[in-house]
Amino acid sequence: MPATKQNHAALSERLKACDVRPTAQREVVLKVILEKRDHPTADEIFARVKASMPTISLATVYNCLDTLVQCGLVRQVNLERAPTRYCPNLHQHAHFHDEATGQIHDVDLPEEVMTRLHEVLPAGFAARSIDLTFRGSAKTGAN
Repeated sequence: MPATKQNHAALSERLKACDVRPTAQREVVLKVILEKRDHPTADEIFARVKASMPTISLATVYNCLDTLVQCGLVRQVNLERAPTRYCPNLHQHAHFHDEATGQIHDVDLPEEVMTRLHEVLPAGFAARSIDLTFRGSAKTGAN
């Protein structure tokens, strides 16, 4: 089966599992997020989607994003005083926000770090998820 049909089938199954109807709009929004993996904002996604679906509205893109987040197909990345960004990496990881460029990079965290983060919670509490963001910029002169 060609990759495009496999992706469509996988998306359809994931949406159906959430009791959500698969649509062309949801499929193209997810495809755009997965293509670059650069943590785009809704406006950036809208601009990219317009190339292949000129009649789509910004409201539809927001609705698609809400659905994809609710179904666990993408994650929201919220930074202080900045538009929400969307991340297709569903594995446990942190983010590095390069304040000089505005770019966001995935940071893989070893399992022992994730375990330790859960252990520091107060007694009787359990985290459903952990959102960890490092802020800074690239080191100059680093090898």
